[in-house]
Amino acid sequence: MKFTTASEVDLGHEKVGKLLFMLAVPAILSQIVNLLYNVVDRMYIGHIQNVGATALTGVGVCLPIIMIVSAFACLVGMGGAPRASIYMGKQDNPTAEKIMGNCFIALIVISLTLTVCLLVFQTPLLQLFQASSKTIVYAKQYMGIYALGTIFVQMTLGMNAFISCQGFSKTSMMTVLIGAILNIILDPIFIFGFNMGVRGAALATIISQAISAIWVIRFLSGKQTVLKLKKENFKIIPSLLFPSLALGIAPFVMQSTESLISLCFNMQLSKFGGDVAIGSMTILTSVMQFAMMPIQGLTQGGQPIISYNFGAKNGQRVKKGFLLQTLCCFTYASIIWILVELFPQVFISIFTNDPDLMAMASWAIRIYMACVLLMGLQISCQQTFIAFGNAKISVFLAIFRKIIVLIPLIFILPNILSDHIFAVFVAEPIADFIAVSTTITLFIKNFKKTLAQGAVTDKEVSA
Repeated sequence: MKFTTASEVDLGHEKVGKLLFMLAVPAILSQIVNLLYNVVDRMYIGHIQNVGATALTGVGVCLPIIMIVSAFACLVGMGGAPRASIYMGKQDNPTAEKIMGNCFIALIVISLTLTVCLLVFQTPLLQLFQASSKTIVYAKQYMGIYALGTIFVQMTLGMNAFISCQGFSKTSMMTVLIGAILNIILDPIFIFGFNMGVRGAALATIISQAISAIWVIRFLSGKQTVLKLKKENFKIIPSLLFPSLALGIAPFVMQSTESLISLCFNMQLSKFGGDVAIGSMTILTSVMQFAMMPIQGLTQGGQPIISYNFGAKNGQRVKKGFLLQTLCCFTYASIIWILVELFPQVFISIFTNDPDLMAMASWAIRIYMACVLLMGLQISCQQTFIAFGNAKISVFLAIFRKIIVLIPLIFILPNILSDHIFAVFVAEPIADFIAVSTTITLFIKNFKKTLAQGAVTDKEVSA
């Protein structure tokens, strides 16, 4: 018997609402746990006695580089997984397996290249991202160890997408859960117990990622998976790999340009506010991740539904999946917006008790996240374009918000407004508003056209 989807869900026939709940809840939990994975280091580091604020700023300088590493995993995994889902919807599992095998080899090659680059060019990279004479010591301690675990990050993030795309949402969640719990346990042991400080945080992270990577590869090589890693699929087939990478450019740009934006923010904030302003930005970025990751989980849950039914030419289920996903994303983003605006110090106190950092970050976060409630619409529409395999529009939207709008605003607004630090932070919500308006306009214009070009029909299927 030929299976085309995971046994725990039926992407083609189960009710869309039930499917989204079954797939999105584990994905959201994964993103929340992944958030802890990403910020728990900063939480502990920020509370190291005497040097916590400086060490936190040092690790904050590393974040843009870490984002670049994660971006390459998105390039391969989030590009290949939707295409694998589409082929599964077409009842063509062998091609889906070849895509997965090609992406696996691509991740290994990218990992080795990144590791060498991070180790060789560590100091100039950290200086580029505005590490000061005080903070670069802690930045190098963290990055020197983190770089050695690059391959584990790539395998975990990149290949876990192929577990999700088959409908194995619980297994995908376990990938993140295993690493996150281990990281939370190891962090205080290494940082405080072994008195390793920042180095201990980095070591805890790569050990946790290594265990997660082993979990992912074992599952995709085992009996439970529908798409299986096979040696015969490791030979690169350009006609399969390159379209996957093309589709992955959008999430790659979304993730990697965060590094460029961090550089621009840090340059301006260093100029007008010094290390305290950069430290505040580290906290704001962490809180923004808290806001965005569950939305990413929602769209991860919706992606297999949309991609599979797009490949199966069932437009009615595609529409229902998108509308429900968008409603959930907007509702969650609105709740986060209300909480941040009403209780900013609650979020800030998670990362620091330094009075200077708390004073600046508490007012800055209200400005920085003023339009976060609209980002649910932005992400839902943008990720749906990716689920359709529409690389061109996805790439444009990713570039438009950050490169075309936000970066110029970061440098222009301080020349217009008298409060320079305020001007830097307010660039974010202005860019968000412009980007959301553009995305919604493009989505309304292209949604029906995309379904028609894909020869998708509105089959009356019980949903």
